[in-house]
Amino acid sequence: MQKSRGNIQLSSYDDIFGGAPDRAKETADEQGKEHVKDIPLSELYPFKNHPFKVLDDEEMDKTVESIKEYGVLTPAIVRPRDEGGYEIVSGHRRCHASEIAGKETLPCIVRELDDDAATILMVDANLQRETLLPSERAWAFRMKLEAIKHQGARGDLTSSQIGTKLRSDQIMAEESGVSRNQIQRYIRLTYLLPEILDMVDNKQIGLNPAVELSYLDEDEQRRLLEAMDFSQSTPSLSQAQRIKKMSQEEGITQEAMNVIMSEEKKSDVDRVTIKNDVLKKYFPKSYTPKQMEDTIVKLLDQWQKKRMREQQLQ
Repeated sequence: MQKSRGNIQLSSYDDIFGGAPDRAKETADEQGKEHVKDIPLSELYPFKNHPFKVLDDEEMDKTVESIKEYGVLTPAIVRPRDEGGYEIVSGHRRCHASEIAGKETLPCIVRELDDDAATILMVDANLQRETLLPSERAWAFRMKLEAIKHQGARGDLTSSQIGTKLRSDQIMAEESGVSRNQIQRYIRLTYLLPEILDMVDNKQIGLNPAVELSYLDEDEQRRLLEAMDFSQSTPSLSQAQRIKKMSQEEGITQEAMNVIMSEEKKSDVDRVTIKNDVLKKYFPKSYTPKQMEDTIVKLLDQWQKKRMREQQLQ
């Protein structure tokens, strides 16, 4: 991959060209450096370890309809691949929507970017989205921090590792509007097993308990999954802190995890719990706990209305 001469850090398409797509193309042509070209979708490849999910949801449906009617108004940003074709730096959703809309090409701006510059641009372009899952934000922060640290190491080989880290944190904090401490807390989530991180995304486990649990090693996290299944509950902040403390001081056994997770929480006093193996008999495997809960509530509403009608007839 050809290296770029500068460390490029851009946060939006306006930053790249200073205006709307038409103005962007005009400015690029004036500078004689870049221009918009239509690239076949078959030649476009996703960014390696792209942390942002491309979902076929309602927003994607709107994007598809917009592309069908108006085309792609904002070009994607891509970079050449050594093995041929182009890697998408920004524009994964537009590429997927264009494919669904039956388009054969995607308007793109081709840039020569090294790995660090491409990572920073990819993250910045997506962090502006209003709705991001904790896992998306966590991996995005980690990838950008590593890229900035790498740039700093290349630019100042005499700097200490701690000094580079502090500068990297500060750069990210200033650019994202998120405190350095919160950035590090999000990055901790990347040390969770995928199964536990999914629970954070689904709001089954809060951010604060998840950060505490991220300090458990892989085997301990797997034992925690067994303890959660055993107790049919997820850890509170207090439970997560105690599990972490036992892990760091003396190690924690499966039995100890089961005992902690089986404790009655204040929020559980008035709660009825139905075990997963009971519910699974009545719901498709693809159903999330939230979908099960919504379905059960609807059925209970129908049952209550039926009872009220029967009582009125008596």
